[in-house]
Amino acid sequence: MPHTNAGFARRAGHLLRTSLFAQVLLALLLGVLVGRLWPEVGSSLQPLGDGFVRLIKAMIAPLVFCVVVAGITKAGDLKAFGRIGVKALIWFEVATSIALVVGLLAGNVFAPGAGMNVDPSTLEQNAVDDATGGGHLPSTAQFILESLPDSAVGAFADNSLLQVLVLACLVGAALLHLGQSKVPQILPFIEQAQDVVFTIVGYIMKLAPLAVFGATAHLVGEYGVGAMSTYGKLIAVCYGVALLFLVILGCALKAITGLSLWKFVRYTREELLLALGTGSSETVMPRMMQKLRAAGCRDDAVGLVLPTGYSFNLDGASIYLSIGTLFIAQAIGVDLTLGQQITVVLVLMLTSKGMAGVPGSAFLALSATASALGVIPAAAVALLLGVDRIMDSMRVATNLLGNCVAVFVVSRWEGALDRVTAKRVMNGLEPGSTTDRADTAALGKAPGSAPAAPRGSDAGTGS
Repeated sequence: MPHTNAGFARRAGHLLRTSLFAQVLLALLLGVLVGRLWPEVGSSLQPLGDGFVRLIKAMIAPLVFCVVVAGITKAGDLKAFGRIGVKALIWFEVATSIALVVGLLAGNVFAPGAGMNVDPSTLEQNAVDDATGGGHLPSTAQFILESLPDSAVGAFADNSLLQVLVLACLVGAALLHLGQSKVPQILPFIEQAQDVVFTIVGYIMKLAPLAVFGATAHLVGEYGVGAMSTYGKLIAVCYGVALLFLVILGCALKAITGLSLWKFVRYTREELLLALGTGSSETVMPRMMQKLRAAGCRDDAVGLVLPTGYSFNLDGASIYLSIGTLFIAQAIGVDLTLGQQITVVLVLMLTSKGMAGVPGSAFLALSATASALGVIPAAAVALLLGVDRIMDSMRVATNLLGNCVAVFVVSRWEGALDRVTAKRVMNGLEPGSTTDRADTAALGKAPGSAPAAPRGSDAGTGS
């Protein structure tokens, strides 16, 4: 028996030393324990998570720039890059619309706010302003204008992904215009800078368990289980609808690409757990870009679709906003008509596109929706203040998986997906010899680029 226990301890120790998933899972459990037993201590540990997020965010802009420029240059076709962008936006709009409609249907069927009978006049009028810092969502024109950089340095300093994408597209287009005489001199430098950024991300990721511990302890210590009892039905409906939406996404992914969403979840379980633990999908963007490229998606598709999705494809937030709007209306006794609910969908389709990076954006979007309806007092949005942070896990997981599915679907649509490699990698196997990136590099092709294939068809269509 002692020998058995010693062997188990060695295996457990080896797993904790080598597996990021095990480290993050243990940190998550310890965070819950500390937050539950010592709430004040737990509440003070948020800087651990915030510091990690800041470090990762510092790497995102240069990484996106390098990946997009290299992707455009290797593809050698700016028109193809434009097609990828248009197809991505079409997919984002379809996915967001489905998320909003499914959320509204669930809100009507399960009525999470029914019976609360809240008097809006008893709510704190300035609570939402306090939560959002008096901010506002940009108008459509302002959103488009702010996507254009007014300073090359400022785009990186402000960590504005859309502005960085615009700069990267301009640089990539300029390299294509200069032709093969200049590209061999500049492209290796960009790829080396990309490797440096990925290496730094690897260093930062060693701090991931500490970040998850701090963020989880803060969440449990700050909010406890009180919100679970008060908003239990709302939480259950939101998480249930998110799961249903992911099933729909999984079916779409299988039908379009032949790939399994469940296998992708297993393949990226470390990143998903880290995103859930820190409450931020940005913390895993660099790692997700690496894994999507390793799973057969071409560099230009990954570099454009994934970062753009962080601004345009907020599926989890759309589910929360649609259900949250009905919850508020039901809680104060307002019966929304079909026409008003259609207005909710239309308003949220617009406001959700300007949410990324805006503090308290969910409350601002809900306030804008309430104002558009004209029957829900803006102060009633404060009803969700107590539960908003608990919804982060649902929003983060759904947003992240939605964006990754978008990369696969758009890549397949554009003929930029190597399905043989994708299936092998998701099954835990090394890429096959015909699609191995090391082999393609030896043949004079750039790492990360898909093997040559006829335009409009996948590279490798076998199953």
